[in-house]
Amino acid sequence: MKVSETLLHPTRVVWSVRQLRSLTRQVGSTFGHEFAEIARYDPRSRWWTRLALTEGVELWLLSWLPGQATPPHDHGGAAGSFTVVRGALTERYRYPDSGEHRGLRRAGETVAFGAGRAHVVANTSVEPALSVHAYSPPLVPTREYPSLAEIPARRVALPARRGSVVVEVP
Repeated sequence: MKVSETLLHPTRVVWSVRQLRSLTRQVGSTFGHEFAEIARYDPRSRWWTRLALTEGVELWLLSWLPGQATPPHDHGGAAGSFTVVRGALTERYRYPDSGEHRGLRRAGETVAFGAGRAHVVANTSVEPALSVHAYSPPLVPTREYPSLAEIPARRVALPARRGSVVVEVP
């Protein structure tokens, strides 16, 4: 399985939130059945695999069993998007100097966000879930927090951990 270079735009250095939304939506709808075949579900922890990496974007596939969740985190200054391919995910999120929000994201739904967003993503349903995520710039470390309420108002963007460019799906 190969994610088309026309979708990944390997020469694009920075992706907008709108472009990330389009990417996860297209990849999720195009490869959803194939992703269901390669996904693994581990009761001990969430499973993920990187689908692609270019100079401008990284693309991931994540699986979620009921009850699995991320800790509160941000993406270090990267913008992002995720599309639910199977099941449903609950997202609690906030931006600095704003209150907490919550949304239920069902199969086929896409959420895109700017660099300042911190969130918790969880499978609160009784069925497994599968999602495709994209971040730009790529390879920026996440920052974890004790809770969403403890997100500092000012955060500095983290530097990317640059590496080799990959456009193959495992």
